[in-house]
Amino acid sequence: MALPPPDPQFVLRGTSAPVHTLHFSCGGPEPDIPLLFSGSENGFIHVWNLKTRRVDTALDGHGRKSVYCVETMGGKDRLLSQGRDQRICLWDLAEGRTSVTDSVFTEHVGFCRCSLLKVAQGRWLMAMAARSLEEVQILELPSKTSVCTLKPEVGAKLGMPMCLKLWQLSCGPQPLLLAGYEDGSVVLWNVSMGKALSQLNCHQEPVMSLDFDSEKAKGISGSSEKVLSIWSLNEQQSLQVYKTHELVNAGISDITIRPDKKILATAGWDHRIRIFGWKKLKPLAVLDYHTATVHCVSFSDHSTPRDRLLAAGSKDQRISVWSIYAQT
Repeated sequence: MALPPPDPQFVLRGTSAPVHTLHFSCGGPEPDIPLLFSGSENGFIHVWNLKTRRVDTALDGHGRKSVYCVETMGGKDRLLSQGRDQRICLWDLAEGRTSVTDSVFTEHVGFCRCSLLKVAQGRWLMAMAARSLEEVQILELPSKTSVCTLKPEVGAKLGMPMCLKLWQLSCGPQPLLLAGYEDGSVVLWNVSMGKALSQLNCHQEPVMSLDFDSEKAKGISGSSEKVLSIWSLNEQQSLQVYKTHELVNAGISDITIRPDKKILATAGWDHRIRIFGWKKLKPLAVLDYHTATVHCVSFSDHSTPRDRLLAAGSKDQRISVWSIYAQT
């Protein structure tokens, strides 16, 4: 018999708005306090102390417009956030500061989260949806120098970029970008050359979220339909559909593969979090706690496996935190 799904280990309340993005920072040695950053529809970023399970700091830098991306940049003191005010903010949180040190105006009105890739000590690449409908802009941070703009071929009709994932081959410093578009396709871009290497039509509807495992050269995407699409990248850098998985209910807002590449989690419009084995996409658990759409899922980066957690943020203004390491 299958084990009944676990209850959340704990629930964080107090955002007083739907939660759209989550990011853990737990990798530091003791006595470093493990943190969870959440971004809400009311424009606040909450820094949760996972020891006390309370908010340490509330950051307000997006003019009360929804925050839908939060990432740390090489440690918990440097933060990047993106909001519906068309701004990406860089924060300095060292020594209790709560100040925005720099920002980038995106001129993009959609809700495509930017993607970060560390390329050297203190240097990052950032991909973001550009002002022109179908384009993606790549900037270097913190200098904000433009690296390139990725433009689909004339007549490609991909629509807006919906989700982005910058990554690098382990054997080379060449940055690559996977982008999911409004027309349901996933495109692999070579950032240095500024050109598309491969395009795959994965979904009938816009690609809402994707994640990619560069070790296995395999990725997964979800949309507003009832299908998860798993695709692979061959040695010629060409994308191919590997398999599809039919879901019970339509609508995936977020997908994330756990850093150890053993399992993945999806955030569903049906209020549920689903856990799958990554190797064969075997359904492992359905976590049923939220009373509204789950917008985001995130795995923690604790250095010891037994401490690792999964967090989910929902329209119901709650963040559920699960310990699913032992069960899987």
